[in-house]
Amino acid sequence: MLRQEISVAENIKLKKTRNAVEWALNVAYDRLSKIPKLPDNGLVLFAGLNPDTGDSIVIMLIPPEKVPIFFYRTDKRFHTEFLEEMISESGVIGLLLVERDYATIGLLKGNRLEVVEEIEGYVPGKHHKGGQSQRRFDRIIEQLAEEFYKRVGEHANKVFIPLLEQGKLKAIIVGGPAYAKYDFIEGDYLDYRLKQIVAPELFDVSYQGEAGLRELVMKAEDILQGQEYAESLKYLEEFKLHIAKDDGLALYGEEEVKLALQNGLLKILLLGENRDDLLEWLEKAPQYGVKVVVINKSVPEAEWFYKTFNGLAGILKTRITYFNY
Repeated sequence: MLRQEISVAENIKLKKTRNAVEWALNVAYDRLSKIPKLPDNGLVLFAGLNPDTGDSIVIMLIPPEKVPIFFYRTDKRFHTEFLEEMISESGVIGLLLVERDYATIGLLKGNRLEVVEEIEGYVPGKHHKGGQSQRRFDRIIEQLAEEFYKRVGEHANKVFIPLLEQGKLKAIIVGGPAYAKYDFIEGDYLDYRLKQIVAPELFDVSYQGEAGLRELVMKAEDILQGQEYAESLKYLEEFKLHIAKDDGLALYGEEEVKLALQNGLLKILLLGENRDDLLEWLEKAPQYGVKVVVINKSVPEAEWFYKTFNGLAGILKTRITYFNY
């Protein structure tokens, strides 16, 4: 079909349009010709040129569910409407950091961490009043803290309940410094339906914002087993540890990783989602029983991993002395 479309494109009168269409068709043909077997879920390919900047865009992916139809279109935009429902997250984890005057609401979606909202309040700390003044100030402070917890609960409900009703929210993990997180959970601030899916363990976390959410995810590793973002953090940290220890278990370099994979020496394959040959590695690794961890650009130090190791590295099963080239 693409061969036929390439020949038809020669009849487009506007040179700029003709060149753009021919370029996209040839790129698509080249990419598809390199795939020996169609993946079980099918394949999606977008190719095009930005008419204003001349920048090229080529994206090829295996969707998480089977492609429902065959669809081909040459147009001014990419048609994603057939994919939008299947890529909506179905295993979302709610994240909540609470202290007496600050809170962070976040979501963990696959291998992406999202800060939804940061909420700040004003609750005074210790004071040096005495007698009745002390009791009065204590009551005021507690009232301010309770008002802040109510506000956090309202915002959390607004974020989490729609996801729960859609069947996407699987759990909520709560953390924060000191005892504020316990006061919040024990109080009547979260919707009762949300309280039912709050993880039983609350985690001590020192920070707020994105840094705090990352710390929360790392500390909740046991709860988040199998969750993509948590696994990315875990195995990237393990890779860094092997590098620091220089124990011979960290592996990088195109040929080195390929040889280790082919010889059954690789335990974990780390892949940057920015690699053009991502699909090829994703298909190849499972054939050798190797676990693949895709490092999303939102993961801490992802940029370092991309630039330093070209988005490709591995963790070996056992230390090896040399490769027999």
